[in-house]
Parts: sequence; C-alpha cells; structure tokens
Amino acid sequence: MEEENKFDYKQFIGFALIALIAVYWFNTTKPTEEEAAADAEAQKAKTEQVATQNADATKAAIVKESTLDLSDSTQLANYKNASGAFGYNAGKVSMDKITTLENDLLSLKISNKGGQIVEARVKGQLVKGEFQPLVTYDSLPVYLVKDGNASFGLNLMTTDNRLIDTKERAFEPTYSENGDSKVLSMKLKVAADKYLEYRYEIKDDYMVDFTVRSQGLSGVINTSQPVNMEWKLKSFRHAKSVTYENRYTDLHYEYDDGKDSYLGQAADEEKINDVTWLGYKQHFFTSILLTDNAFKTATVTSNNIVDSEMPEKDVKFLKEFGATVPLELKGGELNYTMDLYHGPTDYDTLSSYDRNLDEIVPLGWGIFGWINRFFLIPLFGLLGSFLPAGIAIVVMTILVRLLLSPITYKSYLSQAKMKVIRPEINEINEKYKDDAMKKQQETMKLYGKAGVSPMAGCIPALMQIPVFYALFMFFPSAFELRQKSFLWAEDLSSYDTIYKFPEGFSIPLYGDHISLFPILASIAIFFYMRMTTGQQMSSMQQPTQEGMPDMSKMMKYMMYFSPLMMLFFFNNYASGLSLYYFVSNLITIGIMLVIKNYIIDNDKIHAQIEENKKKPKKQNRFQKKMQEMMEQAEAQKKANGKK
Repeated sequence: MEEENKFDYKQFIGFALIALIAVYWFNTTKPTEEEAAADAEAQKAKTEQVATQNADATKAAIVKESTLDLSDSTQLANYKNASGAFGYNAGKVSMDKITTLENDLLSLKISNKGGQIVEARVKGQLVKGEFQPLVTYDSLPVYLVKDGNASFGLNLMTTDNRLIDTKERAFEPTYSENGDSKVLSMKLKVAADKYLEYRYEIKDDYMVDFTVRSQGLSGVINTSQPVNMEWKLKSFRHAKSVTYENRYTDLHYEYDDGKDSYLGQAADEEKINDVTWLGYKQHFFTSILLTDNAFKTATVTSNNIVDSEMPEKDVKFLKEFGATVPLELKGGELNYTMDLYHGPTDYDTLSSYDRNLDEIVPLGWGIFGWINRFFLIPLFGLLGSFLPAGIAIVVMTILVRLLLSPITYKSYLSQAKMKVIRPEINEINEKYKDDAMKKQQETMKLYGKAGVSPMAGCIPALMQIPVFYALFMFFPSAFELRQKSFLWAEDLSSYDTIYKFPEGFSIPLYGDHISLFPILASIAIFFYMRMTTGQQMSSMQQPTQEGMPDMSKMMKYMMYFSPLMMLFFFNNYASGLSLYYFVSNLITIGIMLVIKNYIIDNDKIHAQIEENKKKPKKQNRFQKKMQEMMEQAEAQKKANGKK
C-alpha cells in the first residue's frame, strides 16, 4: 500500500514544467504593448461614442417620444378628467422632456412624465485618485436604468375618489445649482403653491439626496386610504456568464434597527417591518433606496426572469425586483428624506457611507466575514495598490500559505507519528482481531503512552476551512478584479476561455467552453491529494471492522473525485478563484516536500515516542470518562456472554 501511494516526484516535476510552458506560451502570444494600446484606444473611442450619443450638457433637456400628447385637445381633456386636481400642469408642462443630472461618476436622466429616473448610467470610478471608465463585458456603458426597465411612483386616492398614479402625471422641473451640488425639483401641482415634490440633489458621488414631500395637499389626498410608493426594476445583464452573474443578483434590505437579509434566488415575496433601506443588487452594481425615517412596513418581491431555454447571447435581463411601501401622512402631508444610490457593489465604497450597506457584498457570515473584512480585503487592497490584480492574487496566495504553514507542519507531523507506531497498531489488531472492544482499549492505551492523537491530523485541517471558505466568498465579490486581465484570462472576475464550443453545444454541468485555470487547479489538487492521501493511508492502515466502511478505499476514490468535481464546478467560476487554488496547491506541495525531506526526522520521532512511553501518563477528564465507558461496556459484554 505504501509503495502504491508513494508520491511520484517525476510526475510532479513534469506537470510543473508543462504548466510553466503553458504560462510562457500564453504570455508570449499575448498582443504586444503597441497592439494592446491600439485596442485600448479603439475600445475607449467606442465607449465614448456610445456614452455621449444623444447626450447633452448638464442642464439640457432632451425631447423624447411620449405615448401621451397633451397638445391634442381630446387627450388633454381625458388627462384632466382622470387627474382631477392633479391635472394643474396639463398643457403647461411638456410630458416628453428629460432633464440630465450628472457628475464625473454618475449620469441620471429624469423625465417630466412621473418625475422619475428613466436612465441611470454608472460612468466610472476613482482608482488611486484617477478616473477609470466602467463598461460592460461587451464594452458598452453600464446602465442600471434604461429603456423602461425601472419605474418609481406613488399611488394615492384623492378626496373625490380618483386613484392617482404619479408615474403617468406631468411634473414641472426646476433646475438650480448650489455650489458643487446640482438640484432638480420635480413638482406635480394642484395649484401654484400646492404640490407633490420629488427633489434630487447630486454631488460628486454615487449617492443622490432624494426627498418626497407635499405642500398644501391635506385637503386633496384622502387620508383614510394608503399612499403606496412602488419601486420596480428589471436587472440588466452586464457580465459574460449569465448563470454566474445571476447567482449574485438578488434583493437585499435592512430592517428592525440594523438587521439585514435578502431574498433567495427563486421567486420570493416577503413582508418586512421597520425598513431603513432596500437594495437591488446586480452582482457588481447596485441600486439602493435609503430612508432617514424607517418605513413601517414594506412588501418586497424577487423573480428570476432568465429563460433557461434562451441562448446566453440573447439574455438581456436577469431578475425582476419590486417593493411596495405604504407612506405615512402627517397632518395630511408627506415628508420623507431619502437617498438613492446607483453605483458599484464595491465593499470600500459602500462601507464609506456608514449605513451598513457593505452587507450587500456577500463576504460570508460569522468568522468567514471577519476574515474577509479584517484580513483578506485590506491585504488585497494593499497589494493591489502597487501590483497588477493577477500578481496581487499570486502574492496574496503565497502569504496566506506561509501563514498557514505551521498548521500544515502540525498535520504532517501527526501523520508521521501515526506511521511510526503503525507496526504496534498492527500487532494489537492481530492479537485482538476477535475482540473489537479490547482492541479499541489497547489501541487507545498505545496512543496515550506514545503521546499520539489520531485527531491531531484532522484538527489542523479543520482550522484551515474558515480561510478557504472566506476566500471562496471573497473572489466572486471583489470589484477590484472586474475586467482585470492576467495572462490568458481577460477578466479575473469571470471565467477564462481557451476554447469555445460550437454554438448550441454545451456539456451539462460543465458549460459551452473550456477554461484553463480550473484544469491547472484540478491537476494541482490531484497531486496534492495523492501525496497527502498516500501518507494518511499508510499511517492509518488497519483491518476494516465489520459494518464499517473501508476508509482507504473512500480516500482513494476522493483522490480522483475531488479534482474532477473541481474541474466541472469551477469552469464557470471567476478565474481569479481558480488561479488562487492552482497557486495555493503548488505552494502547499512545495511546503510539504520541504517538511518531509528537510524538517521531519522519523528516527527522532520514534525516539521521542519511546521516551514518551516511559513517562507516567496522567489521564485528563475526557480520557478517564472514555476509559470508564469502555470498561463498563466490556463488563456488560462479559455478563451477557455468561447469560
């Protein structure tokens, strides 16, 4: 068994050489700096052309088509009749005009019809003090709201029993500037000094001050009926992989004085109380509505609208979100101070607002989230400040593995000790092969005398799980990896592709492409498991007890099953995550080879074990309890035998 599972250094060296050759080949076949610069310029020109198309100056109003023509006398009369008192603006305000509010980071277009945002474009972000434009996977501008995918409005009942939907009413715009702030007031009037107002104020930020208030409407609004605020949005697709992006697209909310939660991936609806913000997350971008005074109740819905039968290239929307919030009237008037956020789902950006918005970023619960917040995110931020993203991942991997190397050493040392006492365990197994209880007692006595614990090798491995899971949550959520290239991977936040299957062909659970990083990571984990599994089986080898599974066979199956599972699972995951696992396993193999060949001395371990046997051993409370239980079981067995 030991010879069969012996680690083959020649195979490992051969694999390492193949990996280096592959890396070298892909690196040398990359475009030259001149070609890359030309491509970047072409992409930038395309982005600017699309972004500026149909755009005007900040104060400009853009005329668009409308389904309602108030210049038509018949339509105007119908509008006034349906609007009642709220028809004051009819004929005075054009329904088909749009006002643009924008800064360097965000552009908003607000329509007179409904006074609502009809277009929200995230223009870019500041990185190390420099502006970087943001585009989608196909180099188009990042729109969160456009072409009617979102709506915002109030539904209210008037005292003359008219149901008013503000989304269909004409608001009067008033634009002004106050220092660095740009302000747009949208008023739905019932008289010159009586109105419902939406007030937008934008500064040099993704966050927009948003106020909903009324003046002089106490005699117009029926206070016995609820005033419902409705906010809906269909999330756009922004990434290459529909499945991957949709997995991280969901609705989040904060409620009950600081608690946060979210709706699941399937169709879901929930009624919540004391809501302080609602967030529609589209993986790397999010739209959030915040309120200073908590909404007493809200009903939120999420619905997956991706058609699994539709080809990925035709998918435009991922999920449909909705929220219905009853607003409270005070003295017959509305007065809500809120904020609107349209921007990146970036941990540092969201946490800077000190409103618990960073909970939208899925970093894991409990200890997993702490590891991400206080270790991995600061570490990667530091490395990324002076290194390219791919190199930063490699360096971070090295640092993490070195930090965990003492745990690796403890685990390997435990396995070495078990291997040294294996002949004595085999003797016990042979001597008491017909008495399982006695065999277990003698084995435990041997462990106690030798100072060896069979669990000592498992505990160090368990201690690494929180770090591994934290990393698993970190990479898909790291905005810093979005559209950052490394070697052949064009985007470390998405899968890398070295071969695309013909259109219409896809392997179930694998996908329509082949990614290289998962292949390399799977090969590396195979060699790692072959090395560790062989060591464990040689140290644990003993006859299988009746009714118990053969652990050696199970470990052998896992040695082949785990890499295969990883190959399929990670083919559609972020290439940055596969890069980490590839480098991590290579480094771990190297550390274990150093420990085995230069640090661990089997003769010294054997001598130490023999020395431990000579020392009197004092049992702790747990060991005493186990010994008593075994003795009681043995006595019971003998008593049953006599009967």
